[in-house]
Amino acid sequence: MKVIILAGGWGTRLGQQTNDIPKPMVKIGSHPIIWHIMNIYSFYGFNEFIVSLGFKAEVIKSYFANYKSFDDDFTVDLKNGNITYHNKNKLPNWKITLVDTGLNTLKGARIKRVENYLEDDINMITYGDGVADVNIRDLVKFHKSHGKMLTITGVNPPARFGELVAKKGELISFNEKPQTSSSLINGGFMVFNKSMLDLLNVNPDCDFEYGILEQLTKDGNVMVYEHTKNWECMDHERDVIHLNNLWKSGRAFWKHGNK
Repeated sequence: MKVIILAGGWGTRLGQQTNDIPKPMVKIGSHPIIWHIMNIYSFYGFNEFIVSLGFKAEVIKSYFANYKSFDDDFTVDLKNGNITYHNKNKLPNWKITLVDTGLNTLKGARIKRVENYLEDDINMITYGDGVADVNIRDLVKFHKSHGKMLTITGVNPPARFGELVAKKGELISFNEKPQTSSSLINGGFMVFNKSMLDLLNVNPDCDFEYGILEQLTKDGNVMVYEHTKNWECMDHERDVIHLNNLWKSGRAFWKHGNK
């Protein structure tokens, strides 16, 4: 079973953060958010990834192709090309396939264009900008239990600012972390049957949410795994600050072990 990470978007709402790098490479702590996402899956034993690339694909390719040099201090002898690594940090047990799926390709086509790298009947998809404390094993178990083509993890989007309720100018209620809506949204962390790919095509304008997902829903072929705990995404510059504050303060709910 492999995990497709959709990492090809432009990330324009992050402003200067993504002038030179794609959104999945924006850092939380000392590592890009795509590393954090992969660690979530790896904790539950899923270590094979397919990264669907687009904008600034070469940046993500370079990061994984030269992972050890990004993660460790090293000395390079330019005369003979030998490199000595000093920290010798333990390398993750990950197998990563990096596929350039086009600069302006929509998500449906990005998924279809990596089909040749999928071998199992059940695989997973997630976005390159969201973290959660979702139990991936339970998610997969839920998908296998209902027999539908697709499972979406439904989450409540957290608000970024406290909610003030006033009456005649007097503060009568303050909710530090209100939910923006009682409705669930698609938080990524999806599981799908390979037969779903028959509904997609490689045309750049083949979308996922506004096409196939709508049709699958009408056909009664989508189930929602409700995740009532923590979920955050990196959508705006303020999210970068917020996620980094969580990480630095030891409140990173998505963190597993000593990573």
